[in-house]
Amino acid sequence: MKRFWIVLVVVALLVVAGGAAVVTTVGGDEAGSGPTTGPRPTGPPDDPPSPDLARFYSQDLDWTACEGSSECATLEVPLDYDDPGGRTIDLALLRVRATDPDHRVGSLVVNPGGPGQSGTDFAAQASLAFGDPVLESYDIVGFDPRGVGESAPVDCLGDRELDELVAVDPDPDTAPERRELVSLSQALVTGCVKRSGTLASHVSTIEATRDMDVLRAALGDSTLDYFGASYGTELGATYAELFPERVGRFVLDGAIDPSLDFRELALGQAAGFETALRAYVEDCIQTQNPCFLGDSVEEGLARISDLLDQIDARPLPTATGRQLQIGNAFYGIVLPLYVRDYWFLLTSALGDALEGDGSALLQLSDLYNSRGADGYTDNSREAFTAITCLDDPASIPPDEVPAETPDFEKASPTFGDVFAWGLVSCRGAEAESTAQPLEVDGSGAAPIVVIGTTRDPATPYEWAK
Repeated sequence: MKRFWIVLVVVALLVVAGGAAVVTTVGGDEAGSGPTTGPRPTGPPDDPPSPDLARFYSQDLDWTACEGSSECATLEVPLDYDDPGGRTIDLALLRVRATDPDHRVGSLVVNPGGPGQSGTDFAAQASLAFGDPVLESYDIVGFDPRGVGESAPVDCLGDRELDELVAVDPDPDTAPERRELVSLSQALVTGCVKRSGTLASHVSTIEATRDMDVLRAALGDSTLDYFGASYGTELGATYAELFPERVGRFVLDGAIDPSLDFRELALGQAAGFETALRAYVEDCIQTQNPCFLGDSVEEGLARISDLLDQIDARPLPTATGRQLQIGNAFYGIVLPLYVRDYWFLLTSALGDALEGDGSALLQLSDLYNSRGADGYTDNSREAFTAITCLDDPASIPPDEVPAETPDFEKASPTFGDVFAWGLVSCRGAEAESTAQPLEVDGSGAAPIVVIGTTRDPATPYEWAK
């Protein structure tokens, strides 16, 4: 599991996970030198990087009223930037106007992460995520990245197959369980090409970043002002590498270290979720008398592990008639670990599960995976895999996982094996990106604010540093 940011209750985006934050600046000639440091654009806002992209850079956005007081539009971009005269796709946009037009600074483009999360949904909830000074000064503009939400959504599996994938044991301990996990994982990555065709090869982070520069030009801005969270920081860092002279005011919150490979990212997250779980159990011991999990952190962790083993052996019934299977239980536990304010949900769900009722854990799992009562409400799970595996298709054969488990179990005694098995998740992927990998350092960009939070499980504090 490598999902970098969850937007379920959007206010959680700016709530720290019970720890302190570090803020640093990167890029420019020196920290604090301001957004004008570095080379500035010499041409107009719609000056394209190449003449054959001129029609995309010069397009006018047709904003119309949509959700509440928001405005919506579509942005046309080439499916393949190497063939700008070929097929095009439309990206969904949503704008919330600045509340103080007389003091408007410009547009703030936002992305909540994922990959696979909707930027239009995030922008629609801007009043929950940003303070009044930002809302007064900026038009908040969200976009669904290519392949996500309403922007040419990639499709990889039907709802029944997705249910099976989410429920499968992510830490298989028998040969049949291992075969089932590998089979379902491969069905997902191969299904992206079968069901989405050429689109599956053009949903990379680099292509989404190039779309962001087209959006900047269409908004009429010489430089891009941008807020990105979690995976959104990867989009921002990539933009700073590709278009350093166009970087305006950037905030990257919950940063991903772009120098890390697939395995290093997985190890970092394994350790991050272990830290968050231990913090949750420790809080239970300190604030509840007695803690329902036991009298020590180790006892509490052991009880959670025992519960997972019991669910693996015998799924729990739920009020919906569906069963809480081991995969659902895993996602149900990790979701509340993202934000300390969600810990009470985990306490309630674990308490019910220990009494034999899996309803609450299943509900949390469904929230994590965007599953509604009648099926999946968006394509975030599929987009996450399609984008992740296109950016970095690195994978290992299943028979090499046991050699990886010691390092992962050291990082996370509770979840380590799950993250180790995640190393096979892109195996068999058929989509291939034409975008060349980048070495990101932001050279030439104006200073960028980078934020990290201690005890953040998905984007560990160390990555921000």
